[in-house]
Amino acid sequence: MAKLAEIRENASHYLTQPVVRLLTRTAITPNALTWLGFLISLGAAALIITGHLFAAGFVVLVAGLFDMLDGALARHISRTTRFGAILDSTLDRITEAVLLLSILVLYAREPSTIGIILVGIALPGSLLVSYIRARAEAAGLECKVGLFTRAERVIILALGLLLSQMGYALLIALGIIALFSFFTAGQRLLYVWRQVRTD
Repeated sequence: MAKLAEIRENASHYLTQPVVRLLTRTAITPNALTWLGFLISLGAAALIITGHLFAAGFVVLVAGLFDMLDGALARHISRTTRFGAILDSTLDRITEAVLLLSILVLYAREPSTIGIILVGIALPGSLLVSYIRARAEAAGLECKVGLFTRAERVIILALGLLLSQMGYALLIALGIIALFSFFTAGQRLLYVWRQVRTD
């Protein structure tokens, strides 16, 4: 799992560096990118609620790119701050909640009982993955491991939205997010336990 985290970091680096080099020539700050990504995500939520799911999937991917760029830019220009990290993490959690709640509104209007249930499982599961990492790092422990982190959740949700016209794609995406979020939470708890079991 530690190797998987390294692969993610390398992939993120190669994807973001060309754009980061362009951004360094502008006056835009990492925190501004964080807020911009958040606002784009709110736009995606509005599209979901109004039933424009394909467009929402595309917008979710764009917001996910901004989510990678803010940290990459901060590291590139040596402007990483504790507040910036907390702001980024906070808005990430709000974004996930807002997107899933917008899907809940969509399924409540249809109505779709299975859709409502899957959102109800996926929402706490996705937040739990990030919470465990935050608590571990607050205790001075490293916890970047896990099969299904935020990046994977964003990609699967976007794919579910983009393919939503093909039957049950969005329901399948929510099921994957729900299942693997709790699986990843278990992985992280086990990883933390292995670090502290000699205490």
